[in-house]
Amino acid sequence: MKKEQDELCTSLGQSYPVFPQIKKEPEELCCSQEEEQLGLKQETDTIVMTPDDEESDHSEPKSNTDQLLQCDNDKAKKSLICDICGRACKYKSELITHHRTHTGEKPYSCVTCGKSFSRQTSLTVHMRCHTGEKPYSCGTCGKSFIQPSNLAAHMRSHTGEKPYSCGTCGKSFSQRCTVTAHMRCHTGEKPYACNTCGKRFSQQTNVTTHMRFHTGEKPYVCNTCGKRFSHSSPYLTAHMRCHTGEKPYVCNTCGKSFTQRSHLTGHMRCHTGERPYSCGTCGKSFSQRTHLTGHMRCHTGEKPYVCNTCGKGFSQRTHLTAHMSFHTGEKCEHTAGIYTA
Repeated sequence: MKKEQDELCTSLGQSYPVFPQIKKEPEELCCSQEEEQLGLKQETDTIVMTPDDEESDHSEPKSNTDQLLQCDNDKAKKSLICDICGRACKYKSELITHHRTHTGEKPYSCVTCGKSFSRQTSLTVHMRCHTGEKPYSCGTCGKSFIQPSNLAAHMRSHTGEKPYSCGTCGKSFSQRCTVTAHMRCHTGEKPYACNTCGKRFSQQTNVTTHMRFHTGEKPYVCNTCGKRFSHSSPYLTAHMRCHTGEKPYVCNTCGKSFTQRSHLTGHMRCHTGERPYSCGTCGKSFSQRTHLTGHMRCHTGEKPYVCNTCGKGFSQRTHLTAHMSFHTGEKCEHTAGIYTA
């Protein structure tokens, strides 16, 4: 009986060869996994054989060759390589946009100010600077933003979250761009240069503000007295305190208050005796950088402060102020012990 069953199985095996389904399933699974990683939503073109399909005489599954060609075509679509830097892109549109970083092409222009962009999305966001549209609002304080990324960064001011850490010193930051800029204080990198004088900076915003020294631009105005400043912070912010009388920085040792943090820092050295600024010529040390700058002029002979009345030059502003009292006849608190003849 067993011999007859074996012969029957052998006969069936010759008449109905088994399709190589075991090999096809892993290949189709591979394609499916790749598409999930790419975030594709369209359905696959491959046909997965089911038990019902195997029993049906009308089913026409794709051949192994067709399946392999399908996978190869999918992989080709996902392996678009930049011929300049070798970066791999998922889609043709992504490669085209990336290529503009090499060519400098900016095909999308703002009709209001003429500024150009490499991406349509960047132009859309930029247009909100003109329209004032801020569609993304903070649910905690109600402040609005033009980009969702700005809102996400702002939310950390409420939560205190600082997910980005410096690998060198361990300092944490709420924004990725901030830790990137911070890292340059360790590396010394200054990738942004002034086109006028060549001075280099670690941040693009520093170049923008520095350029105002060349152009003379002072876009920030005091609403009280009309005085103009090149920087909003700290110059205008500190200036406003001369009107309000606010002195938010207090010395914990003697209780003296200051309008600027830098003034408090300099004052604290009166208590600690610290003198971190040294003259490279004579070695004399000073507690404040401005004192060292003034001292250096005794070596260089520079006299940048000039009297508009008689044309006499001075190395320090306080000396010019004291000198002016001789022309005006006013008593100057700086005269005694600072300037003679």
